[in-house]
Amino acid sequence: MYVNEIIEQSGKVKIKSQGRVARKAVVESLRKRGVLKLVIDLSKQFEPDEEAAVPAPAEEPVPAKKKARVSLTSELVRAEDLYKQGKEIQRTLLKAVQQGLPFDDRIPSEFSQNLVASVERNPDALLCLTRIREKDDYLLEHSLNVAIILANFARHMGMSDDEVQELAFAGFLHDMGKIRVPDEILHKPGRLTDEEMDVMKKHVEYGVDALHEVNLNPDLIRTVSEHHERLDGYGYPAGTRGDNISTAGRMLAVADMYDALTADRCYKAGMPSQRAFQILIGESPHKLDQALVQQFIKCMGVYPVGSLVLLSNDKLAMVLSQNDSPLTPVVKVFYSLTGNHYVTPRDIDLSHDKRVKIEKAVKASDYKINFNQFFAQNISP
Repeated sequence: MYVNEIIEQSGKVKIKSQGRVARKAVVESLRKRGVLKLVIDLSKQFEPDEEAAVPAPAEEPVPAKKKARVSLTSELVRAEDLYKQGKEIQRTLLKAVQQGLPFDDRIPSEFSQNLVASVERNPDALLCLTRIREKDDYLLEHSLNVAIILANFARHMGMSDDEVQELAFAGFLHDMGKIRVPDEILHKPGRLTDEEMDVMKKHVEYGVDALHEVNLNPDLIRTVSEHHERLDGYGYPAGTRGDNISTAGRMLAVADMYDALTADRCYKAGMPSQRAFQILIGESPHKLDQALVQQFIKCMGVYPVGSLVLLSNDKLAMVLSQNDSPLTPVVKVFYSLTGNHYVTPRDIDLSHDKRVKIEKAVKASDYKINFNQFFAQNISP
């Protein structure tokens, strides 16, 4: 059946998107949670053995229990050391894969645990660091950033501690196979030919083979193997489609695409987060899971932490933290476009200060600003 909404229940299940129910297990799960009556769309009935074209109805995630946060400044001290450590671990892992050698999985596993612990203390610290990019370190930073983003996404979705840890670990390991792709293809600035794309697609298999060699959890390996699969079956490497793609694999696909779109590379500047969100929405529901894309945007915020925004007073600011209203985060103002110069940084809570508002998200490269230098001098402890 195709479910539109719940109309009678004894519990508090909330459905945030419509979708197909193709397995009896889902029906039993809803029944056990107190769902008594549903509205279904008879025009969208389907045979149980059909491939799922759209995701099953998504329930409103139960937010993870909030723990006492430490301040952003306090956590940044540990987060910066952790981020540097993550890049060095990535460098070691990539070298092992490039040489066809097994690696000690305990090191990245422990690192992933430390990463999740930092997110628990204050997620804004590591999220800020995902925006401080070095163009020549994309391969090192991308998987690290995806792990950070996934840890936040999983917490937002109300997943268990073990699930959050497993997703962060999968994100950290998901692109190791790229080191075996020739540089002239991996770093090619233009569009890849069909033959070059076939070579590029093999990075998933290379990475999965490396994970099998160290006998990692099969579920984690499956998640990594699915990060380029798409619901319509036109992804790779296996062309898996619909319900056959795991939830973890779908989440990784969303986080992976988002970070790739917003990343600065040696041959192109990353796009603002709002443009990336538009592309993710455009890829759903046929390729990406629509319900997960919606929750991902809700998790990251309309203006994600660490991103830059143009204010109505012609000043640039960095987003420091989110408020209940997604359009009024706390920002740090640092640059005047009127005089084209830096100003004394100051924090503004846009939910309280109504004299100024955000006009749009921007990139530092649009204004030829060295944002990394500003961050080091004014944000970093």
